[in-house]
Amino acid sequence: MRVNKNRMSKVSILLAGTVLAGTVFNAPEFTMAIEKNSVANLTAGVTYVINDEIIDSSLITAGVTSVTISSLNNDKVSSAAPESIEDIVRRCGYTNLGMSVVEEGNLNIRETPATDGKIVGKMTNHNACEINSVEGEWTNITSGEVTGYVMSSYLLTGDEALQVASDEFKRVALSQTDGLRVRTEPNTESKILAVVATGEALTLAEEEIKDGWICVDVDDQVGYVSSDFATVTEYLNTAKTITEFKYGSGVSDVRAAVVEYATQFVGNRYVWGGTSLTNGVDCSGFTMQIFAKYGISLPHSSKAQPSYGTKIDASEAQPGDLFFYGSGKSINHVAIYMGDGQIVHASNKKDGIKISNAFYRSPVCVVRYFD
Repeated sequence: MRVNKNRMSKVSILLAGTVLAGTVFNAPEFTMAIEKNSVANLTAGVTYVINDEIIDSSLITAGVTSVTISSLNNDKVSSAAPESIEDIVRRCGYTNLGMSVVEEGNLNIRETPATDGKIVGKMTNHNACEINSVEGEWTNITSGEVTGYVMSSYLLTGDEALQVASDEFKRVALSQTDGLRVRTEPNTESKILAVVATGEALTLAEEEIKDGWICVDVDDQVGYVSSDFATVTEYLNTAKTITEFKYGSGVSDVRAAVVEYATQFVGNRYVWGGTSLTNGVDCSGFTMQIFAKYGISLPHSSKAQPSYGTKIDASEAQPGDLFFYGSGKSINHVAIYMGDGQIVHASNKKDGIKISNAFYRSPVCVVRYFD
């Protein structure tokens, strides 16, 4: 087939299944000629600009993503090659990528290259890491916030790692600050759906950023985070520290996280028997829901909750411990200790969730739930 250069304007050839002026051709049957800068073959992965002066034939092989033919005005037109997996990996900060392969359970990251070394983190299947060095059957890696040793037999490297990574990349909103608020609507007046820590990755619900808000998925609910405090990027899952593994991604200090999470609900309503942190909750419903976020199950009863932890002296209290109040030995109220002699609790119908002095009443007992 020949192309009439007097009728030709800008035309894109997409192979295989080539489109030319609205007609589809099979790639092996389509040939054309070039007068200038003659090219014998156009190969996959290379983008060319074909000059406007067409004469005889030159083979364009299947596998070329796109070829742009410029019009008679000799415009300099080119088609950008798609970003390679290697480019994305480098942009995500990896220069020597490793990918974990764990068929069951978790891969332990140890402080020293020995099976009895202290466990400092854990990887699940297809977590990414930077390979720092290889020492026989052990490899030193950095994955997320964890640096340590894993057994080399559980890591893919080189092209194998890149191949696995190409299927594992996801687009996320990456939190750039501690206490990033996920809201139910794209404005600062709407209710807070969740609070996340620095480095936590939230799956995108929509690709487009609208008016400075990024739409994300949080536990199957749609929420919004400000683009001032989160960055949309490609992301590979990484290892978790022991604290994160026990209490959730992004948690480096579970006690601080509990207090920060609890205090965001200050000012919300008290409802006897309620369990909604936003629409109404009572004292034990408040502690039950806050602790549930960090993997600790408590009953909806202030009288029953002390038996699920370890009783300590009030002088030993740390943030995240619970203060129980009542008459004599009978318990009828519970609050979360914040530190510095303060508590946050669902107080009553008049005050709602508020901050108080921990010793506004004498506690019946103080109970610890976190290591």
